[in-house]
Amino acid sequence: MGKKRQLIYLVAAVAAAASLLTASAKKSGDVTELQIGVKYKPESCTLQAHKGDKIKVHYRGALTDGSVFDSSYDRGDPFEFTLGNGQVIQGWDQGLLGMCVGEKRKLKIPAKMGYGERGSPPKIPGGATLIFDTELIAVNGKTSGGAKAETDSEL
Repeated sequence: MGKKRQLIYLVAAVAAAASLLTASAKKSGDVTELQIGVKYKPESCTLQAHKGDKIKVHYRGALTDGSVFDSSYDRGDPFEFTLGNGQVIQGWDQGLLGMCVGEKRKLKIPAKMGYGERGSPPKIPGGATLIFDTELIAVNGKTSGGAKAETDSEL
């Protein structure tokens, strides 16, 4: 009987802890799953981002308290990478799939799809939910309408 009672108490304690964690996450703006909000979508979507595409993205990254930790807009230099190859955090690899050139999305990325429990010191604490405002600039070097994106190549 003693072990059964201990098990019941353990289950009740785990349930209470899970409830507190869920309530805490809701209060602080943290999320437990990737959330994708489309803020702007062009009328015509001729170019979409797919796994394996080289894409160019403008972004602003913030914590749930609103503090910005990075912004390609501020640098005037969009970030370029291959989508779906693990070059970026998982929240980006999944949250930018199917995005149209010119489209703007807000991604709310849970820690498990961002920088996890370690974070990325000093600006991103462990366990942080990340909020990114993103804009797809180019796919495989092409902007909307098939035009080539400008590059900084030397001749």
